[in-house]
Amino acid sequence: MTTPRLQLAHITKRYPAVVANSDVSLIVQPGETHAVLGENGAGKSTLMKIIYGSVKPDEGSVMFNGQPVNVRNPQEARALGISMVFQHFSLFDTLTVAENVWLGLDRHLALAEVTRRITAKASEYGLDIDPARPVHTLSVGEMQRVEIIRALLTDPQLLILDEPTSVLTPQAVTKLFVVLKKLASEGCSILYISHKLHEIRELCTACTVLRGGKVTGVCNPQNETNESLSRLMIGAEPPPLQHRELKAGAVALRVKALTLAREDQFGVDLDAVSLDVRAGEVVGIAGVSGNGQKELLYALSGEDTRAEPAMIEVFGQAAARFRPRKRRALGVHFVPEERLGRGAVPTLGLAHNMLLTRSNAVGAGGWIRTGQLARHAGEIIRRFNVKAGGPQSAARSLSGGNLQKFIVGREIDANPKLFIVSQPTWGVDVGAAALIRNEILALRDAGCAVLVVSEELDELFEISDRLYVIAKGRLSPSVDRAAATVPQIGEWMSGLWDAQGATAAKEMAHA
Repeated sequence: MTTPRLQLAHITKRYPAVVANSDVSLIVQPGETHAVLGENGAGKSTLMKIIYGSVKPDEGSVMFNGQPVNVRNPQEARALGISMVFQHFSLFDTLTVAENVWLGLDRHLALAEVTRRITAKASEYGLDIDPARPVHTLSVGEMQRVEIIRALLTDPQLLILDEPTSVLTPQAVTKLFVVLKKLASEGCSILYISHKLHEIRELCTACTVLRGGKVTGVCNPQNETNESLSRLMIGAEPPPLQHRELKAGAVALRVKALTLAREDQFGVDLDAVSLDVRAGEVVGIAGVSGNGQKELLYALSGEDTRAEPAMIEVFGQAAARFRPRKRRALGVHFVPEERLGRGAVPTLGLAHNMLLTRSNAVGAGGWIRTGQLARHAGEIIRRFNVKAGGPQSAARSLSGGNLQKFIVGREIDANPKLFIVSQPTWGVDVGAAALIRNEILALRDAGCAVLVVSEELDELFEISDRLYVIAKGRLSPSVDRAAATVPQIGEWMSGLWDAQGATAAKEMAHA
């Protein structure tokens, strides 16, 4: 019998409002890629943090390479050979990529050597990143690349990946899987958390299923279907998307030759970006992270008001200089890609986070109607099946997927006329993803204009009526979803739509 790389026995972790893990046991063999599957709030991330030493269990034991261990902090975990890529990143915004990576490596290494290793590893694995860039200038997808590279540079014996592909393109996912399969063949064990069932079936040879903090099943996912894995995870198959054929109405959002210089040296210039979004349609924007999505969304949300007024029209009004509050007054609601810090204030409760987009909860004299906020937050928690201790639960206490459900729910519940959402189902389970996508389609059916920016092509193909691709700050021609193909959109992500790309788009549009 091979000595297990990792063995957990009867792990229990309690918090005041919830038991995150209850009597969890798990075995991972050397060279095994082992999935941990469960819906949002099932206890997956807590269990991984216990292995990594950032959370201490109340009960149970951990063995690593056959030896009992008490991992008191991540530094001890890394010394043992355990590395982790978190779903919520642990990076210092004011430091560069190289400086962030340096913090987790041997202190005897010079920063120049760390920079060289980052460049080599990034090139080897196709995870392009500039080591000199400050982290605050990176997109979410680029931050994820930094976390993955930092983990790989420690040459781990056990690599824990929490939603590693949530904001990666299909091409980047393919490259990452080549890396992970190579690592496993060399004896590295991998614990893999993902809500993408096809990924688990392709990559993993073992799977432990959690529900409500308890182990409810163990299987080989390569012998399962997406449907059977979904039943193991949430007790049912996700509801099918309700597509209705509707004719798009009047233009709600018109962007005309939007040109903006980057605000920092590592940003992306927007170059004559033009698009229309009509009432009663979902328009998707695909693209590799860091190609101008952040700059475009800042301009559309009102965080960046430098554009000429007529470059952005909202319901016929020149709105490029409008601040976010004035845009909300027109019926524009917005979900940013960053949950904590931009979509929600981490230390505030869910009820008080409603204030970010609900000014009507402030009464005469500036008094906050706390009861109204709590009731409203409670309704969103119920409607979107958010697992939380209640309306007063701090945003940072929720799992990533549950916080995403609350933020998306908060904006959908406002009955927007124009809904702009970035990464709508990032890190949520299959049931919650189906719920959010159906809610988006329901908005569209009710006459709302919807713009979705996502790096998940499957998602865009499921819910969009039309698609654009953004690359290096430029936007491709529009193409109907029914005429688009994954290979074509993948090519366009490299900016290859000029000449034959534009011709192909016209041919498909008239096919």
